[in-house]
Amino acid sequence: MGDPASYQAAGLYDPAAPGAGGRLALLEWLAARGITIAQMVRADREASLTGLAGDLALSPGARMTAAELGARVGWPEDRVIGLSQAAGLRVRPHEKAYTESDTLLFTAFDGGEALFGDGPIRRFTHTLGASLATIAEAAVSLFQVNVEGPMRDEGRPELELAQQNLRAVESLGNVEALMQLLFRSHMAAATRRLREARPRASVDTARLAVGFVDLVGFTPLASRMSPRELRDVVERFEDTAHDVVTAGGGRLVKVIGDAVMFITVDPAAAGDVALTLVERFTGDASVTPRGGIAVGEVLVRGGDYYGPIVNLAARVADLAVPSELLVTEDVAAHGGAGLRFAPAGKRMVKGLDAPVSLLTVERAPAA
Repeated sequence: MGDPASYQAAGLYDPAAPGAGGRLALLEWLAARGITIAQMVRADREASLTGLAGDLALSPGARMTAAELGARVGWPEDRVIGLSQAAGLRVRPHEKAYTESDTLLFTAFDGGEALFGDGPIRRFTHTLGASLATIAEAAVSLFQVNVEGPMRDEGRPELELAQQNLRAVESLGNVEALMQLLFRSHMAAATRRLREARPRASVDTARLAVGFVDLVGFTPLASRMSPRELRDVVERFEDTAHDVVTAGGGRLVKVIGDAVMFITVDPAAAGDVALTLVERFTGDASVTPRGGIAVGEVLVRGGDYYGPIVNLAARVADLAVPSELLVTEDVAAHGGAGLRFAPAGKRMVKGLDAPVSLLTVERAPAA
């Protein structure tokens, strides 16, 4: 436990500074939780004093170096560090970065390596780490934007902010349980989707419709917007895309700046999804969407899709004018209830030697 004089000597507390009472309350609360003055000084130097209790709660227990953890699981130090890097985590030798619970990761890797082989399971670890990094940043942003930001704008005491930060970290158990349930559901959906889409005898390709929808005029618009205004536009686009693609039986693969990429097993469904997205933003003063769809065999890797068909869909979207949806002949051949296709001529597509016949897609008039 510290006292005001100790905090003042450490440069953590100035009794004459504005808000001194609030700072002292925060320091005493941290000390009551067993946090040392040295830990407080390091956090204050990094401007993260109000997040210190939450940071420590993320990784409770004694810390180990890579060599010490390796001794627990029978791995050399460089293999421990190598797997951490494969998961997207930078760990330096002699850094006490691991806890007892981390041994489960390395034990699980041994089992996966025995089943799938070192290369495939390491690539899966790349995907897992990248996905979890995205989820983690989204979780941090969720707190910063919706809790921390408003509290700071209101001038709330540092202690209240620290307590809210700790509550957010302590609620991660609920997030982890939710992730486990969602993962099982998504595993079932992915299994069905890829079984239906895989050509006979193929293990790494699938026949899918690939769609891209982007926002025309987004770049110049973004330069004139405040960060909050830009956030509102991006969130509205992403939320709409997620809901529309999911409702249409597809999967939103990724968001790439001002564009989304999605896939469906049924090409007709892809047309309806993309057209719905374009329609949702009709009349929006901020942005105007356009899109492109192609269908064919794609390479399936790490939860993403690659190959000429993916490139073709992206290039076709680039050729569309605002509020237009262009598709290849293969997509139009599958038709689609309530859709009408009209020839848009042959276009030169970047990367291809011959022009490609394209069609526009619109809603068919009600009978």
